Amino acid sequence: MIWFEELQMRKKLSRIYAAYESTFPEDERREQKQFLALLENPDCFIFAVKNDDDFVGYLILWKLENSCFLEHFEVFEEYRNLKLGSQILAELKEKFGNIVLESEPNSLGEMAERRINFYIRNGFSVISQDYIQPSYGIGKNSINLFLLSNFAVENVKKIEEELLSKVYQL
Repeated sequence: MIWFEELQMRKKLSRIYAAYESTFPEDERREQKQFLALLENPDCFIFAVKNDDDFVGYLILWKLENSCFLEHFEVFEEYRNLKLGSQILAELKEKFGNIVLESEPNSLGEMAERRINFYIRNGFSVISQDYIQPSYGIGKNSINLFLLSNFAVENVKKIEEELLSKVYQL
């Protein structure tokens, strides 16, 4: 059974941050100080993902006005290819409803294409191919990404503006 444990203690984050730092490219992640500051933000939740008693991954979720934004989602390497990603997304949709997320354009290669197809198989659709993820800080680049959701979005611009102000604090 998949379940989420909200992390509030800094000491529990070491495995998550180590995986986050090694999995996500420099331009797609926060520095450690910024990452730890997320714990102080009442709109941001860092969850350890558990499958029964196994710690299988994590997710970083933001509460938006009418949805949630899945900023980062990872199943640890030793638990990949077990269909846990689909189970996690199903549980996430069950608990939180409307979800928005970013993903690399499928034109960037096989892994990016597989990732987009994974989200589509799990009920998401691309709502913007022109979305720019702002830079996470000095020396980091903004990135052209796809924006996806699991619900019909009436105003993509409004969601983009909310992400800029709440998640990226611009």
